[in-house]
Amino acid sequence: MAQSNNKFVKFGLATAVVVVALVYLAWTGVQESKSYYMTIKELRADNTVYSKHLRVGGNVVPGSIHSSGPNADFVIVEVDPKTNERQELRVSYRGKEPPPDTFKDNAQALVLGEFGNDGVFHAHEIQAKCASKYAPQQPGAAAPADTKMN
Repeated sequence: MAQSNNKFVKFGLATAVVVVALVYLAWTGVQESKSYYMTIKELRADNTVYSKHLRVGGNVVPGSIHSSGPNADFVIVEVDPKTNERQELRVSYRGKEPPPDTFKDNAQALVLGEFGNDGVFHAHEIQAKCASKYAPQQPGAAAPADTKMN
């Protein structure tokens, strides 16, 4: 009887070790993949942002995009609708893929990365939406060729 209890104790300990390891891996994975969305104004006002994964959005300032291969340096801006105050943020994108095709002047962009002590946002991912492509069709305007019905 003592031998069968010993087997249950060993099995219970092994199971507990596996469960604790899985919980630890899940917890650290969630902590590493967590990113916070901030406005440019919030980013500038918070001194604790330097160690966090962040998402920041704004419109690409016309003429600010300087591309070199898959990398790009540019400026995004947000305008406070209440005060009309402009907040600009320099972004340095060093990603594995080139910026998306919709990444152009005046496009809405969401950058993911880290804010550096140098005042530059170091992005490793860009999501962009071209405002003109998704604007509602003006009354009386012809439909694009690919959406006309025969």
